[in-house]
Amino acid sequence: MRTHAQAVVIGGGVVGCSVLYHLSKAGWKDVVLVERKQLTAGSTWHAAGGIHTLNGDPNVAALQKYTVELYQEIEEISEVPCAINLPGGLLLADTEQRLDWLRMAHARGRYLGMETEIITPAEAKEIMPFMDESKFVGAMYDRHEGHVDPSGVTHAYAKAAEKAGAEVYLETWAKEIVRRPDGSWDVVCDRGAINCEHVVNAGGLWAREVGHMIGLELPVLAMEHMYLLTDAIPEVQQFTQESEKGIPMMIDFGAEIYSREEQGGLLLGTYEKACVPWSPLETPWDFGSQLLDADIDRISPSLEVAFAHFPIFNDARIRQVVNGPFTFAPDGNPLVGPVRGQPGQWVACGVMAGLAQGGGVGLALANWMIEGDPGFDIWGMDVARYGDWATPGYTNTKVQENYSRRFQIAFPNEELPAARPLQMSPIYGRLAQANAVWGVAYGLEYALWFQRDGEPPVEEVTFKRSNAFERVAAEVATVRESVGLMETTGFAKFEFTGSGARGWLSNLLANRIPDSGRLALAPMLNHNGKLIGDFTVATLEPERFMLVGSGVAERYYERYFDAHLPADGSVQLRTLGPELAGLSIAGPKTRETLQALTRADLSADAFPFLHIREMNVGMIPALVGRISYTGDLGYELWVPASYQAALFDLLREVGEEHGMGLLGLRALDSLRLEKSFGAWASEYRPIYDPYEAGLGRFVELDKDGFVGREAAERVRAEGPARRLMTFVVEAEDADVLGDEPIWHRGEVIGWVTSGGYAHWSRVSVALGYVPVERADADDGFEIEVLGVRRVAHPQREPLFDPTGARMRG
Repeated sequence: MRTHAQAVVIGGGVVGCSVLYHLSKAGWKDVVLVERKQLTAGSTWHAAGGIHTLNGDPNVAALQKYTVELYQEIEEISEVPCAINLPGGLLLADTEQRLDWLRMAHARGRYLGMETEIITPAEAKEIMPFMDESKFVGAMYDRHEGHVDPSGVTHAYAKAAEKAGAEVYLETWAKEIVRRPDGSWDVVCDRGAINCEHVVNAGGLWAREVGHMIGLELPVLAMEHMYLLTDAIPEVQQFTQESEKGIPMMIDFGAEIYSREEQGGLLLGTYEKACVPWSPLETPWDFGSQLLDADIDRISPSLEVAFAHFPIFNDARIRQVVNGPFTFAPDGNPLVGPVRGQPGQWVACGVMAGLAQGGGVGLALANWMIEGDPGFDIWGMDVARYGDWATPGYTNTKVQENYSRRFQIAFPNEELPAARPLQMSPIYGRLAQANAVWGVAYGLEYALWFQRDGEPPVEEVTFKRSNAFERVAAEVATVRESVGLMETTGFAKFEFTGSGARGWLSNLLANRIPDSGRLALAPMLNHNGKLIGDFTVATLEPERFMLVGSGVAERYYERYFDAHLPADGSVQLRTLGPELAGLSIAGPKTRETLQALTRADLSADAFPFLHIREMNVGMIPALVGRISYTGDLGYELWVPASYQAALFDLLREVGEEHGMGLLGLRALDSLRLEKSFGAWASEYRPIYDPYEAGLGRFVELDKDGFVGREAAERVRAEGPARRLMTFVVEAEDADVLGDEPIWHRGEVIGWVTSGGYAHWSRVSVALGYVPVERADADDGFEIEVLGVRRVAHPQREPLFDPTGARMRG
């Protein structure tokens, strides 16, 4: 066994072998994989082997499509058979709502090149003759679905990697990971230690334990999962022989089951409501290629519906019940990416659908390790989407919720209740008393909207406009007519101090760092000139700065900042988090409301737009910035959390005579849409550059060098390939949600990033990217909403206050 390698992959399941293959394929020859037992020992060997492209996140779906198409390649390279069978996939809807969800999935797949189609129950029965078509209202057929042999795939990855120069060490137990003074890592195994620059935790069932070796608590939990295998069924054998493609993979959302053909019989699996975590505290090291005791009574409710929907199961004899553990993250998506504060440590775990996602995970992580960027939009899989609040207790609760809802519809306005409330700001009780309807982001509760007094603070889940519609409209009107008050504690907030802070931030951010007492909007780019951050930067003192960004990206930003801090200690970083609480007020009567509480001069000349200063608001010392995301006159007020409740009460008391009202995040979203303001994780993501995103005016190419400057110069010189546009959509009772296709003259040319209803302007709005050669067209655009193409009109300037006079006045 070698004693040094460029990278060591820990774990010989399908994910670990995929990472090894993609690293070696990309040119890293000095890479090894260590496996405690044999390849596939753990979860891979007993997986059902299904491969599919459907995913609620279309970016993850694209990587699943890549995985499905990869198997032919690794089979040919390795000469190891993978038993690839692609009869297609049938997704069945027994209600109109479930069919709407499939229509959305079908539409979102258009611009990703997926080959799906919506079909009738009768057409579905031609593909799957054993269903009772009267139980369904429609279906979606996907040509890129099927199943493979999990063992064959895993060995094919490994063999293909070995042919490219990688090495695989079996019966090699990684027991410890130690960092050397030079920053490299020792993976200490029972056969000796391997020193390396990079370590990949692809430990599967043991990913949690491997994480503990470096002091990392990963939000991952194993669940028991059962599926049934029947004896051979003559009808199945006959159909398989006579049909062109055989029996498709099948998901029945009503029964919450999946099924496929297996050796002349059928495989039937379910994600039962009465789910059971497996070994929630510690995965035994002596566990391997073993199964768990079956408990068929636990899945009987799903089986009853399945047998009614597919009568063929009633007479089938069950040959075997397979019950084995699989690992899940709280939201069901993988955990992929670099570990904060530990350069060279990477994770690729929580990949529940390893056969469907393993190829995409391996490709993205290999790109990330080699090029510094995954090469795809994988925000939905980035381990940085979880912070320290994702404790084992939280993970246990959320994983069970996610598992039990595996085949349920995920409504866009649905807020799941498990493990909540967890983090609450000081004014949580006051907002609850005001009848807030709650959401959660990065573990913190926030008000979505406010229900009428006396009515339950609950939103009806739907793909269309909900009972929140009129209430959000009233909140929007409050801002546009008088003054609205909302909480902003959930933003990510960072303080940078030290003699090197200004120069370091100037190198990190694309805009100029403002003078003391000033604010600036500043994109952050990677070396490829792509957007990895969108901040408000405030210069509070000559050597003290505050950055404010999207709350859900807090750990993502922390990880990047940590990796780039100078080693000489000239810059200190402090994450302010919930201990710095925020309130925002906006609207035409905002200035007079705040002026009544402070001796500071708030006139436009004395306190202009994009200025910030400390002032006393009543008795409360506050940091006040002249800025607002509403597009109206507004101020953001930041105070230590201990002051927030008093400040809230004071603002409400004084604001009452000016018509002040509360608003939530739904109203803010409506307000920003009619200003064509983009948002992080929708319009601004690492696959977009600032010029196509409309942020080019905040990129100061004339200043001293900054990360991504050369790439940004090239894009500006050549011109961006696509452009972010605003559309007014001729919608009826449903608005865009995001990821819908944008059509132009009968051709899909782009995609929606976000949208909704702009209540003040009384129109439905969509933001999205289109090729620049189409962006100047005045007509011919359509956007697909719930499967129906709606006429969309380009909006060349903001719907509200296009000159920005209200915001700057």
